[in-house]
Parts: sequence; C-alpha cells; structure tokens
Amino acid sequence: MGEWYDVAIVGYGPVGQTLAILLGERGTKVGVFEKQAAPYPMPRAVHFDHEIGRILQAARVADDLVERTEPAPIYEWRNAAGETLLRFGRDTGTSLSGWPESNMFAQPELEALLDARARSYSSVTVGRGCEVMAIQPGPEEVELGVVDCDGQTRAVRARYVVGCDGANSFVRSHLGARVTDLGFFFDWLIVDVIPHAKRVWQPLNWQLCDPARPTTLVSGGPGRRRWEFMRLPGESVDELNSEKTAWRLLEPWGVTPSAATLERHALYRFQARWVDTWRNGRLVLAGDAAHQMPPFAGQGLCSGIRDAANLAWKLDLVLAGKAGEALLDTYPSERIPQVRAVIEFSMALGKVICVADPEEAAARDARMIAAAKSAGLSPPLPPPALGPGFFAQGDRFAGQLFVQDRVRQGARTGLFDDVVGRGWTLLSPHCDPVTRLDPELAAFFASLGGIGAWVGNDGPIIDLHGSYARWFARAGVAVVLQRPDFYVFGTGPLEDGANRLVGTLRERLAPH
Repeated sequence: MGEWYDVAIVGYGPVGQTLAILLGERGTKVGVFEKQAAPYPMPRAVHFDHEIGRILQAARVADDLVERTEPAPIYEWRNAAGETLLRFGRDTGTSLSGWPESNMFAQPELEALLDARARSYSSVTVGRGCEVMAIQPGPEEVELGVVDCDGQTRAVRARYVVGCDGANSFVRSHLGARVTDLGFFFDWLIVDVIPHAKRVWQPLNWQLCDPARPTTLVSGGPGRRRWEFMRLPGESVDELNSEKTAWRLLEPWGVTPSAATLERHALYRFQARWVDTWRNGRLVLAGDAAHQMPPFAGQGLCSGIRDAANLAWKLDLVLAGKAGEALLDTYPSERIPQVRAVIEFSMALGKVICVADPEEAAARDARMIAAAKSAGLSPPLPPPALGPGFFAQGDRFAGQLFVQDRVRQGARTGLFDDVVGRGWTLLSPHCDPVTRLDPELAAFFASLGGIGAWVGNDGPIIDLHGSYARWFARAGVAVVLQRPDFYVFGTGPLEDGANRLVGTLRERLAPH
C-alpha cells in the first residue's frame, strides 16, 4: 500500500492547520506536508473576527487562545487634524457568534496552539521539511512526490489533495486555474514592536488618513503594537524597508529603541485577486492559494479559515460515502462570491485610506466628517452571505451565518457549541424539533450525528441573553437547520418544518 491518506494537505499555516484539525476531529486520515522545517517565528496576521473565533472554538483551541487575544471593539478613522472620519464597531456586548467582534493576536502563538491540537489526533500526520515536488492526479486518488529534509523522495497517495500552500501555490499550478487580478497595488511597510512599558492606546485600533503618510495603528495582540506606513509616490522600496526608516517613522508616536523592541519590519504589496477554479477533480485550493486581498478589513486570514470550515464537513461526508462528489462543487460556488464581496469591500476601504493627494483628501474629509456627525458609531457590517450552494432552495435565510450565544443546560453554562454540541443542528424556541421527525428521517439525521435543541426560557436549554429568541422573532420562523460550518441550511414552520428540512437535506446529500 505505501503511504496513503484520505486527504493530503500541502502547506501548514493557520488554514492548513485548521483544516487538519477539523478533519482529524472527524477521524479522517490526514497527511500534512510543509516544506519549511520550522514555523515562521515573526508576526503576520493580527486580526480575526467573531466567526473565526467560533471556528477556532470548534478546533478546540479557544480556552488557550482567549488568553492570547485582545478584543478591539471600535475601529476609528481620523484625518491629519485628528477629526473623526468614521467609527464602527460595538461599545459593549458580543457579536452574532458569541465572540468579540474583532480579536487581535500574534500569529506565531495561534499557530503553536493549532499545531499542538492537530498533532493530538492519531489520524493526523504532520510532516515538516517535506516539499511536494510532483502531483499526478488519477481517477481514484492523487500521487504526490514528496522530498524529505534529507533529500529522499517518496511517493504518497491520497484520495484528495488540498493546496493551502500560499500565494505561490504549487498545487494551484496543477488545476489549470486562472487568476483574476484587480490591479489594486499599494506597498506598505509593516512594523511590529513590543513596548517595554505597559501603555494604554486610545483608540486601540485606528487609521490615520493623512495624505502626508496614510498610517494604520493597531494592536498586535497582548503586549504588542503594529504600525503600517504606506509608501509614498516617488519613495523607493529600499529607502522605506529599513530598520532606520522604521525607527524614524515610529519616533513621532513616542516609540524609540529605548522604549520598545523592534520585532519585525517588512514591506508588503497589498493585492486584490482570486482564482476562478478552486477545485479540479481531486485537487482543491484554500486560503492564499485561492485568494488574496488588501488588509483594510482584516479579512485575509479570516477568509482562509472560512475556506477550511466550509470544506472540512463536505470532504468528510464524501469520504464517508454519505454524499456524492458533487457536494464538493458547492465549496467554490459558495465561497467565491463571498470572497469576492470581501475583496471588493477591502478595496473600497483602501481607496478611501490610500489617498496621498492633499486636495482629494480634503474633499474626502469634508464628506466623511459630516456623515460621521450624523451617523455616530456605525454597527459592524454583517458577513456576506454564501453564494449558491448546499441549502434549502428558496429560503431567504439560507447561506446566512447563524447565531451563537451563552446558554444553560442543566448544570452546564457556556457558549452553545460547548454546552450542546456542534454539527448538523435543528433548533426551535418551542420544542426539540428532532422529536417531530418521522422515524425514517430521525434515523437518517442521527446517522449524520444530528443534534436537536429546544432553546428558550421554557425548554431544557435556557437562552441566557435572549439572542435566540430575538433571532427567531426577527426571522418569523419556528425551526432552523444549521450546517456544521454554522450557516443556515434552511428554516421552516413549527408544524412540519423539521421534516421538510431534514427531508430536503437527505435528498440533497443522496449520492447519484
């Protein structure tokens, strides 16, 4: 037989790690191949949103992760005069997913937690210093040529290969994929520092929209700060990307070599592009291998982890023979429209921020200051709905992210997923909807590990903050079926909603 896996993951950044965990949790035999012998030790991504918090909760790293994150409830934009152009976020409370709306962290710390969790599964094998040099797809499996750190080549076979191998993806080159590049290019110097003394940063995360030097100032996780400085017209890359320049740009903010440690400086070219083909047969892409976006909405890492959450449960059902391969086609059909919407939103923010012309900036400021005075604190935008895919057709809530909040069941209190469970979940504020299923449908739902939940003030699961009651009241429905990636499959009335939803799910999953 040789070395064989259900899924081979090429690349072991946070996206590959999350996918390995979510598959390992389901007992899938996973082989991971990462060409770098050791993790990259410097900070890169610094932000994840509430939905990603819930996915990382599913990856069982939440308890340790919370201690290593810094909530950032408000994001503020100011002009060179210090006037507020825009404020959005939440002053208090949590988000749709039960996590803070925005969470700031250091990527090496997240990767260490994910790595430990991935290696805890007996079905997951992690290989560092292992570079995939050849890919040969076949009708039933894919053969990989893997070169180990000692220079030896070995053959590996897998039913599916997922390329989580970054912007210069080797796997992508075997899909025949075309890259759509929107030509949105800006160079920014990224500077990460560790202040020597504790300091209150107010606001914690903000954007200086100064045409003399657009600058981003954000948390880099507890005890860390990040500055991002845009390269100005006529300024050379070499001139900007130096330690001397980093300290010169930091000095006006009271950050000097005697007051802080310069952890990293690096020049990044922000880009906006996506791949048109995310799956070709048994080859699949995720993360930066499939899309790149400007950082202005903080959604680069988030989008990759959404890929992993969407793909994991679909691969699991196909590998188990509970769904046909056509289910995997819904991975790109759902994710590409969502990613494009996030890229376009990030670009729209960037076009406002990256203004280096003083007259254009003055006109922008006048418009935004007037709008900010009337709008006040703007609520965060809801995540874009998924594109067409695996849902109950015609349901207006299908493809939207479903709520999670704190509940009590018996003696246990906590977030719903930790107290009740996760996976395919039927919820109602009136009863346990699983008890209303016909016996045949109940058996089918049980075969998927389906969960029933009566969430309210009268049932066994107490809705502590009223979040579920508000969701059902606004939606005007009595039953909802939530997918394993926390998106709504469909909704229905109390009388026959559960049977219709589970019946539709069985029809959609049936291998043809």
